[in-house]
Amino acid sequence: MNDEFVVAGKSFSSRLLIGTGKYRDFAQTRAAVEASGAEIVTVAIRRTNIGQNPNEPSLLEALPPSKFTYLPNTAGCYSAEDAVRTLRLARELLDGHDLVKLEVLGDAHTLYPNMPETLQATAQLVKDGFKVMVYCSDDPFQAKMLQDLGCVAIMPLASLIGSGMGILNPWNVQLVIDAVDLPVIVDAGVGTASDAAIAMELGCDGVLMNTAVAAAKDPVLMARAMKKAVEAGREAFLAGRMAKKLYSAAPSSPAEGTISPSRSKAA
Repeated sequence: MNDEFVVAGKSFSSRLLIGTGKYRDFAQTRAAVEASGAEIVTVAIRRTNIGQNPNEPSLLEALPPSKFTYLPNTAGCYSAEDAVRTLRLARELLDGHDLVKLEVLGDAHTLYPNMPETLQATAQLVKDGFKVMVYCSDDPFQAKMLQDLGCVAIMPLASLIGSGMGILNPWNVQLVIDAVDLPVIVDAGVGTASDAAIAMELGCDGVLMNTAVAAAKDPVLMARAMKKAVEAGREAFLAGRMAKKLYSAAPSSPAEGTISPSRSKAA
């Protein structure tokens, strides 16, 4: 079955996107990313060295851009101006790389997206030639506005960043999926494999996570579990689940042709 994941005109075989922060060291980062099967890795430009600090170890050595697609993000930015400046720096550091993840946060406590600033930054980044994947609220109308501005992917939160609470409002995520004609990738809040599977069963095109893997007792094993969960959820979505039937019991096996108790005794 050919079921490629396409973002900004590029095809990927994995629908799991994984963050590169919060691991013990770059060696553990590499091991977890490889176990996840992810091809797209996100990197917080403000927190991870990708060349800004030439005398320090660089993520580029652990995860070579020749093998992985980098997705620079604006974690830690609280204004459109700051986010735009950060991604312009990322483009310079990554030799003109234009696929980016925008997130403009409302406050340091909840890390909830500031949507007015997000919309403003999106407009500027698209004008600057960036291909913008954008972290946003699970609001279908805001998602449609982001699509109209020229984003290449919509990334609604499942729950707050780093919370591990899973998908708290699956109905809104479904509304976002229905509202736009772009890839929809659940971003933030995934805590374990079942959360990832549920996102995919809803019809999301992918799942992005970091803390769920990095903060697990065994990050590499959790990464492997997430890989399987995303694949299973996608296959379940494509297969089409059975209809739910309240008070409509039916046997799993056909009743025709079975031996009745009375016939069994006679025999």
